[in-house]
Amino acid sequence: MDGVLVASRLTLTFEIGTTGTGDPIFRNKNFNNIKTLASDEQLRNTGIALATLQKHSLEKMDRSNTISL
Repeated sequence: MDGVLVASRLTLTFEIGTTGTGDPIFRNKNFNNIKTLASDEQLRNTGIALATLQKHSLEKMDRSNTISL
């Protein structure tokens, strides 16, 4: 039995600064209700485009899928 993909979320993680000891501080921006049929490449390109609109540098990008069993 295969699961059914029911939801996707794109998370962009930005480095917004450093602590007093020099450790990086990160903040996430989540985009819910992503089309489940969107390819990883499409999400990557979208994430890069969104990151260019931010003042902080993009550290990483993640896709989270919810699967109904």
